[in-house]
Amino acid sequence: MHKRMNPREQKRMMQRMGMNMDSVEDVNQVIIRTASKDIVIDEPEVAILQVQGQKMYQVIGGQVSEQAPGKLTAAAPVKPAFTDEDVQLVADQTGKSLEKAKEALEDCGGDLAKAILLLSS
Repeated sequence: MHKRMNPREQKRMMQRMGMNMDSVEDVNQVIIRTASKDIVIDEPEVAILQVQGQKMYQVIGGQVSEQAPGKLTAAAPVKPAFTDEDVQLVADQTGKSLEKAKEALEDCGGDLAKAILLLSS
């Protein structure tokens, strides 16, 4: 019977062997461009594995499609997700107008704490 290692033990063992693995957060899309086609992977998980100074990118899962080369269209900018209550909270905490609070939330990607700090400084 073979004992499975927990992720923490695996990470320690990898570090002892000179390997380091980190994940890349908030990846929306990976594009692999070849001479004959573009391979588009939407919503994948991406990890960076560093071994002896070399970086390897591991792309896991996601929805895969192929397109003619160079035919990719730019994705529409994604608006940060926040509610009117978030705007009101930022305005109340900072004493600023609702309009200023909304602008701060847009600038900070919807992060309440960053928006409050931005308006407070």
